[in-house]
Amino acid sequence: MQIESYISLAIYFLAMLGIGLFAYRQSTSDISGYILGGRKVSPQVTALSAGASDMSGWMLMGLPGAMFVAGFDAVFIAIGLISGALINYLVVAPKLRVYTEVADDSLTVPEFFAKRFGQANASVRMVSAAIIVLFFTLYTSAGLVAGGKLFESAFSLDYQLGLFITIGVVVSYTLLGGFLAVSLTDFVQGCIMFVALVLVPIVAFTQFNNVGQMNAAAFESIPELGETWESLTFVSLLSSLAWGLGYFGQPHIIVRFMAIRSVNAVSTARNIGMSWMVVTIVGALATGFVGVAYANQFNLQVADPETIFIIFSQILFHPLISGFLMAAILAAIMSTISSQLLVSASSLTEDILKVVSTKPVSAKTTVSLGRIGVAGVAIAALLLALDQSNSILSLVSNAWAGFGAAFGPLVLFCLYKRDLTHKAALAGIISGAVTVLVWIYLPLLPDGETLSSVMYEIVPGFLVSSLTLWGVSKLDSEPGQETMQMFSKATQELADQKS
Repeated sequence: MQIESYISLAIYFLAMLGIGLFAYRQSTSDISGYILGGRKVSPQVTALSAGASDMSGWMLMGLPGAMFVAGFDAVFIAIGLISGALINYLVVAPKLRVYTEVADDSLTVPEFFAKRFGQANASVRMVSAAIIVLFFTLYTSAGLVAGGKLFESAFSLDYQLGLFITIGVVVSYTLLGGFLAVSLTDFVQGCIMFVALVLVPIVAFTQFNNVGQMNAAAFESIPELGETWESLTFVSLLSSLAWGLGYFGQPHIIVRFMAIRSVNAVSTARNIGMSWMVVTIVGALATGFVGVAYANQFNLQVADPETIFIIFSQILFHPLISGFLMAAILAAIMSTISSQLLVSASSLTEDILKVVSTKPVSAKTTVSLGRIGVAGVAIAALLLALDQSNSILSLVSNAWAGFGAAFGPLVLFCLYKRDLTHKAALAGIISGAVTVLVWIYLPLLPDGETLSSVMYEIVPGFLVSSLTLWGVSKLDSEPGQETMQMFSKATQELADQKS
C-alpha cells in the first residue's frame, strides 16, 4: 500500500485514541459511568453503537466471504439477523431499560438476572458471568483473527503483528474511557462502515457493462449460486434464519438498551439502527456477489474469500480512499472487540470479584479492576487468535449461538414471565450453554461429524433452554413477594414512561 493509505489509517487510530481520552475525562470517575455511561447515552449513539458492536469484522469479511462461497444461503442469514434485531428493539429494549433500573439499578446483565429475584449475590449471577467471560473470549478472538488477516492481506505484515496492533489500539481506548469511549467510537465506526459498504459494491459493479453481464459472470463462476433455491431444505432454512434468535441474549448489544437515556428514545434508536443495518447488510452481500462475478470476469485469484472486500479496496480505489476502506474494516473489528472486552471486564469485576470479596470495594478500585479485566480478557483472546486457520464466521457463529441459547430465553422470561424462579433461571442458562457446546464439539454422528453439521446449534440450544425455564418454573415454588412486586413496578413504570 502507498503512503496515502497509511496516512488515512494513522488519522483513524489517532481519532479513536482521542475519543478514548475525551471519554476518560467525562465519565470514568465511578463504576456506573465506566460501565453504562451514566444511563445518558443518546438514541443516535445507541443505535449505531449497537449496530457496529453487533456486526464486527464478519460484516465486511465473513458475510461477503460466505456469499462468495455459499451463494444465496447467506441471504437467509441476513434475513434472520434483520428480523431478530427488529424484534429485539420492540420487545426487549424498552422493558429492559426500565427493569434494570427498577432492579436496584443493575449495571450488568448478570446483576439484573440476580436482582430480578431479589438476590444480589444469587448463583445465577456468578454462572452467567462465567459464561460471558468464556464465550466473549472466543468472540473477541474472532475479531482479532479478522484484524490479523487484514494486516497480512492489505499491508503484507506478519499475521501475529497484525493481532498485536489491533488489540493494542482497542485496549488503549477501552481502558481509558470505558462505556462512553466504546459507544462514541462505535458511532464513528458505524458511520465509516456505512459509507464503505455502500461505496465498494457500487464501484465494483461499474466495472461491468450492465447487470446481465455481472449476473452471467457470477453464475458461470459458481453454478451453485443458482441452485440454492432448489436444494434448500427446511433444516438449512431454519438454521440460517435462527441467527436472529441470538439477539435477545447478546450482552454487548442489550447493554446498549440499558444505557439509553430514556424509554421514549428507544423508538428513535430503532429507526436509525434498523435503517443502518439493512443498508450495511445488503452492501455486504452485494460485495460478495459482485466479487464472484469480478473474479470470474477478470481472472482474479482469490485465495481467501473472506478478503474480497480488502481486494476490492486495493484494486479499485485511490490509495487515500483505500486507506479509508481499510479503516472501515478496522472500525468493524474494533467496535465489537471493545464492547466485548468492556462487558467481560464488567462481569469479572461486578459479578465475580465483588461478589466473592469479603471486604467492601471502593468505586475507584472497581474501575481499576475493570481496566485490569479488559487487559486480561484481551490477552486470553489474543492467545486463541494465534491460530490463523480459524474462520471468522465460524468463530462468530459459535459464540453467537452460545449467548443466544444461554441468555436469550432467560432475558425474555425475566421480562415477561411474572412467576419465573431463580432455580429455573439457573437451569435455563446451564442447559442452553451445555446444549450448544455438545452440538458444536461432540462427534456424535456415525462419520465423526458433530451435530452442528446438520443444524445450527442455536436452534436446539434456544429450545432446550426455553423448555427448561418453563418446566422448572412450573415445578418450583412461587417466587417471593418482593420479586412479584418488582415485576409489577417495572411494568407500571414502563407504562408511565410511555404515556
